[in-house]
Amino acid sequence: MRPARQPALPRRLTSGAMSGAGRQLALLLCGWCMAAAVPGGPAEEGCPAEPHQAARYVAAVYEHRSFLSPDPLALTSRKQALELMNRNLDIYEQQVTTAARKGAQIIVFPEDGIHGFNFTRTSIYPFLDFMPSPYSVRWNPCLEPHRFSDTEVLQRLSCMARTGEMFLVANLGTKQPCHSSDPGCPSDGRYQFNTNVVFSSNGTLVDRYRKHNLYFEAAFDTPLEVDHIIFDTPFAGKFGVFTCFDILFFDPAVRLLRDSEVKHVVYPTAWMNQLPLLAAIQIQRAFAIAFGINFLAANIHHPSLGMTGSGIHTPLKSFWHHNMESPEGHLIIAEVAKNPLGLISTGNTTGKTDPSHRKFLELLAGDPYSEKDAQDVHCDRAPKSTTNASPTFNSEMMYDNFTLVPVLGREGHLRVCANGLCCHLLYQRPTVSQELYALGVFDGLHTVHGTYYVQVCALVKCGGLSFDTCGQEITEATGMFEFRLWGNFSTPYIFPMLLTSGMTLETPDQLGWESDHYFLKKRGLSSGLVTAALYGRLYEKDSGLWETPPPHIHTGTG
Repeated sequence: MRPARQPALPRRLTSGAMSGAGRQLALLLCGWCMAAAVPGGPAEEGCPAEPHQAARYVAAVYEHRSFLSPDPLALTSRKQALELMNRNLDIYEQQVTTAARKGAQIIVFPEDGIHGFNFTRTSIYPFLDFMPSPYSVRWNPCLEPHRFSDTEVLQRLSCMARTGEMFLVANLGTKQPCHSSDPGCPSDGRYQFNTNVVFSSNGTLVDRYRKHNLYFEAAFDTPLEVDHIIFDTPFAGKFGVFTCFDILFFDPAVRLLRDSEVKHVVYPTAWMNQLPLLAAIQIQRAFAIAFGINFLAANIHHPSLGMTGSGIHTPLKSFWHHNMESPEGHLIIAEVAKNPLGLISTGNTTGKTDPSHRKFLELLAGDPYSEKDAQDVHCDRAPKSTTNASPTFNSEMMYDNFTLVPVLGREGHLRVCANGLCCHLLYQRPTVSQELYALGVFDGLHTVHGTYYVQVCALVKCGGLSFDTCGQEITEATGMFEFRLWGNFSTPYIFPMLLTSGMTLETPDQLGWESDHYFLKKRGLSSGLVTAALYGRLYEKDSGLWETPPPHIHTGTG
């Protein structure tokens, strides 16, 4: 995904391990986490791999600073294209060697990492490998390099997997000839796809996924049918695979997870960060939490384009890297559970001892608009005894017109509504910082850099002290909060986001449904709050087609 370009972020480096108990505790539990310089960029273990346990496996992702074509619009030869791609593959090979020494059983590389981007359909052609169907041909490119022409990149990737004795996932451009009798065949007689490939630990081509939700990628075709790719591994069972912009859509990302045995996703991406709601590590972690899975995400590394942010995310812990200053790539290695424990909870587990939860339930009981399908909402009918009477205002956030209310004082209950969605915030803070925070709501069709329907409740730090700065991209904050954020969402697909100062990921204390409202609770932030959000997707309003949620998703109590 490459949305509108953003200014460089001021934070130099954010890289680490984080869990629900806090980042410091995670590091103490993991022991000393070493960063070792390797050719092609620094390599870091999220946590040193312990002796293999039956219930865990070791994963690696590499954020790659790729060598790019100096003029992607110019025509070139296959020989010249291979020279550039081999420079990137040389670095991939070094990372596989490093990961193998650390016991990695699977490694993921980013989207566009081998060939680059911003090509035309014609100029990318020399960079494309021929892609035979893994369903009709069983092929090990490393052992059978001459079986098909124009497969040099596939051969190198296959040999890396074989030498490193690990599963390998990489992204490349591929071509597939077609005939005029095919009604979908392009006029030049070939399909061109943005493709992820999966190799087993002996170098065999296991599967391939062709990106479905292209993001202004004129060089590639959209497959006539959606690929729903699930591959099996001997060390962790089933993995799903998709690419970058796919994460925001039902197909293939959500449909894959209807298979309850899919507990892991590999995700090559070329994502441009867009705060306050769609930074790379932010959406990656939110997806892992929402679906209760392990999410292995490898992003490209081009800070001048706002492109950084990779991680190995579980529902309870993340090992991530975000660096807007260093020009070097970064390897993350972490040991994760084969069967990840989910964070999602339903109902209240602390109601008898937590005064804030009792207050939360009282507010729900007094809310006349608790039905998910409410259409006409008037915020001024909220209980005056519990709701702050603050003025609402509008400001642009993520190119959408949010309705917001300022967060004032040390504690309170705020409510703001738009269309059928009402968002609530119950908060306390030890001191009031010299910063403006606001609670915002949006319930509508997003139409910039893609068209998709969202319902969002977001607590954000504004860029300045005026209302029109709310929604601006910021990364540093000092405001500390204890809070509950909730809304009467009309979708089960809700992605919880929690980001603090310096692009630090935090884990919610509790999530779930209560009386047809979805809530997020958090106490004890490690640093100032940047964004706390519940990002809902109504896929059926994208196309008018409703889909049954997969078994990982809770749909509320009513």
